[in-house]
Amino acid sequence: MSALSLAVRDSNTMLRRNLLHARRYPSLTLNLLLTPVMLLLLFVYIFGDVMSAGIGGGGADRSEYIAYLVPGIVLMTIGSTTIGTAVSVSTDMSEGIIARFRTMAIHRSSVLIGHVVGSVLQAVASVVLVGAVAVAIGFRSTDATVLEWLAALGLLVLFATALTWIAVGMGLISPNAEAASNNALPLIFLPLISSTFVPVDAMPGWFQPIAEYQPFTPAIETLRGLLLGTEIGHNGWLTVVWCVGLAVLGYVWSKSVFNRDPK
Repeated sequence: MSALSLAVRDSNTMLRRNLLHARRYPSLTLNLLLTPVMLLLLFVYIFGDVMSAGIGGGGADRSEYIAYLVPGIVLMTIGSTTIGTAVSVSTDMSEGIIARFRTMAIHRSSVLIGHVVGSVLQAVASVVLVGAVAVAIGFRSTDATVLEWLAALGLLVLFATALTWIAVGMGLISPNAEAASNNALPLIFLPLISSTFVPVDAMPGWFQPIAEYQPFTPAIETLRGLLLGTEIGHNGWLTVVWCVGLAVLGYVWSKSVFNRDPK
């Protein structure tokens, strides 16, 4: 059997292991989903009329604000879900199972790949659940074509892959699950200072470059353009650059930390 076949086989085994863990202990994923769902309901039903009037410059229209808000909440969901990856990786490292894997004749990178693929699948499933809530409260994307929907799905998978590799690195350097959860908090914090809730040009001038060029804002604006027909502009290629850069950085970082000889 070739090295590639062994890597694929072992990665598939580790993927099944992580999916079984997610099925047996769904509370972590569900708890992480509460934040984006609660923010979605809060901003739609409590602040929706006020926010829509401020963004549109006219009368209040909650349906317009729902359309504006949902793409940002969807990407926030991905950020929240990947925190579970950091916790899961840290738990594996601290409980000794990785030490056992090191003594077995398995492809070393398969442990990380199983975590990443499993996390991306969980992120997509979480997005579907949050999307269902959004549709239930009035979100519609009637103008998007099939090609645009496929591009939006590809964007979500690429974004989830990039954040997951970063989360894996955070989990590997954390001494325990609690530290991993704290280290991964920027993945929830960054959407709060992006264009999720209000346009970038509504923010203070000194803060606009920070909000505009962080990873979440270009991805949010690209997703809005694909689903709602708004202008994408430079956000499309900027999103790809951010995602590829973060994925490569996270992969190199994670592999370097994981391959160190344990003390």
